[in-house]
Amino acid sequence: MEGEKVKEQGLGSLLQWNAFIIALALFVTLFILEGITAVNDWTNIGILLLLVVIAMALLITSADFFVEGAKGLARRVGMAEVVIGLTIVSIGTSLPEILVTATASATSESDPALMDLAVGNIYGSVLVQITLVLGIVVAYKPLEIRPAWLRRDGLLMLASVLMLSGLLWEGGGLSRVEGAILCLIYLLYLFWLLSNKDKIREDELELVDEIKTSEFSWSATAYGVMVILGLALAVYAASQLVNYAAEIAYKLDVPHAVVGTTVSGLGTSLPELTVAMIAVRKSQGVAIGTLIGSNITDPLLSIGIAALISPISITSASYDLTMYLIIPATLIAVSVCLAMMWSGFTFSRLEGSILIGLYAIFIILIELERQGYITVG
Repeated sequence: MEGEKVKEQGLGSLLQWNAFIIALALFVTLFILEGITAVNDWTNIGILLLLVVIAMALLITSADFFVEGAKGLARRVGMAEVVIGLTIVSIGTSLPEILVTATASATSESDPALMDLAVGNIYGSVLVQITLVLGIVVAYKPLEIRPAWLRRDGLLMLASVLMLSGLLWEGGGLSRVEGAILCLIYLLYLFWLLSNKDKIREDELELVDEIKTSEFSWSATAYGVMVILGLALAVYAASQLVNYAAEIAYKLDVPHAVVGTTVSGLGTSLPELTVAMIAVRKSQGVAIGTLIGSNITDPLLSIGIAALISPISITSASYDLTMYLIIPATLIAVSVCLAMMWSGFTFSRLEGSILIGLYAIFIILIELERQGYITVG
């Protein structure tokens, strides 16, 4: 690390850090309360709201841990922060999507409608991240975009969503072979990123005149613990939020595809939102890399793994909704987002507000369709 020599703190100091103690206390509290409510079957709205608040607090604190560790490791090994965002952080924050789609695929034999949840979750996550999440982040702090990021990662994001949509349109689902192809494309992308990390690092340093150091530097072991612990706690907190929200939605008899696109898609995108909101103050490379990287990971790796576990097919009950509303809305959102990025290579607060508005329009259309005021297909 270049710059002023700073005192290095080890694992012992990390275990005594207030942020670590708070995160651990939140985890223990949520774990105990979740166990008590499960045993006593407490599902009233007051208890669920309390659990949601605690899970949200845990998600925010653990995401801060994760970003600090990922950024520190990147600087120690001389890797571009955008590459860390596109690889470690995006895969880590996409674990909820991977887990949701894989679990839905594995249990779909007993309930075929779970495949609708899996597909809806992927498109919902992409749509949420590229409109609501990115919109909130940009409204909070405008972003500067590197042209190289767009040419390399932005276009691949669009291509990934188009490829998945084309496969679903062509066959109404995904075979194991198609799932393997999607996973292979993602692995080749990762290999290319890591093979060109030095060139990408040079491009990033053109944007950042000086690498800032914090008051003190953690050891490599401490940074590693931040990454692992922060990610584990964030995934746990996000999964709990999804479970509570899904439970409410199911009791209201909301269709699986709608739950996947809205409740599950929003819930599994919470790690990206919290990580990006925290990262945007410390590293725009991590923030942009997280959001774009997750939208490459989800339509390639997450759904690819699910298809490898069990071939994916969309049920007739959700086919029209998925094909004629959810998929087109996602493609439009990704295209609009990329067009905004190309215009001056900056993201303004106005553009962030427009993206949030696009998500609001989508939610309104979903609700109108659910209540029968409009028909798709």
